[in-house]
Amino acid sequence: MMNFVSDIHNCNVIELTKIQNPAGNMSIIQNGEHLPFDVRRVYYLYDVPGGSERGGHAHKDLYQLIIAASGCFDVIIDDGKNKKIIQLNRPNFGLMVIPGIWREIVNFSSGAICFVLASEKYSEDDYIRNYDEFLTYKTSEHAS
Repeated sequence: MMNFVSDIHNCNVIELTKIQNPAGNMSIIQNGEHLPFDVRRVYYLYDVPGGSERGGHAHKDLYQLIIAASGCFDVIIDDGKNKKIIQLNRPNFGLMVIPGIWREIVNFSSGAICFVLASEKYSEDDYIRNYDEFLTYKTSEHAS
């Protein structure tokens, strides 16, 4: 069980190191230096049809850094009591999403690429895919 309050106020946009170069900029993320977790999985979403939504789930133990590698999109984060919409539109900024937060990714621009760094390998047992089950989980989390 987590030893912190899992609410949207603990999900923050972080600025990544940006190395500027006339030939093209670069951002660097290294385990143990830039994130509060070691990266164990990387995936990215692309060619998302207009009007489509991704996410629509929460994780019990997984931390994620969500980055708009190209284009833009909105991330709706929800802790069961509060909701917040964060627009990601710069590749040197990422949204840190902690465990116990419902997230939806919406409003993808044409050509958007959503790049995600995750703290754990894929495990279906870590997912909460039903919102009512998420609310029950959050109630039990706060009772602990």
